[in-house]
Amino acid sequence: MMRTQCLLGLRTFVAFATKLWSFLLYMLRRQVRTVIQYQTVRYDVLPLSPVSRNRLNQVKRKILVLDLDETLIHSQHDGVLRPTVRPGTPPDFILKVVIDKHPVRFFVHKRPHVDFFLEVHCTLELGSYIKDLSVVHSDLSSIVILDNSPGAYRSHPDNAIPIKSWFSDPSDTALLNLLPMLDALRFTADVRSVLSRNLHQHRLW
Repeated sequence: MMRTQCLLGLRTFVAFATKLWSFLLYMLRRQVRTVIQYQTVRYDVLPLSPVSRNRLNQVKRKILVLDLDETLIHSQHDGVLRPTVRPGTPPDFILKVVIDKHPVRFFVHKRPHVDFFLEVHCTLELGSYIKDLSVVHSDLSSIVILDNSPGAYRSHPDNAIPIKSWFSDPSDTALLNLLPMLDALRFTADVRSVLSRNLHQHRLW
């Protein structure tokens, strides 16, 4: 009887300890995410080793091509309400345009940490826009494209890094999560030798 009670007590304790540990890990992840959200990440703070500097001198500089809509920004206009944007969330900026002689305002929300990035060149093909990377540079071994739409880079899948679509989540860290990989790609002679393996596609950042 005593042994049974001890076993029950031990199981209860283990279950409680497991839940407590899960809760502590959850709170820690939230804290880290909050810190990351408001903290600038810079790799140039840490000096490169002589070996790394020598390697960078031997390989070409890389070109990063970035998608804009739903990757770097999210926009909506007058008369179109999207549940993806939280009520009361102020836009980062407003664009006023005239469409068919009617004034229209576009409310643009920037993805967290988007200030690190810029926009891309597009080509219309078969009724949809694709990114023609050869317009950027004839040597594709040094070009990387970041896009949320696989169809946009179907002509150059071995140069692509997919990223999940972004709408208005202020805690999104996908761009920050990509920095280590982009940093590593600097040292490759041909980015396609890495990106063609599709190892990065196990997660959409």
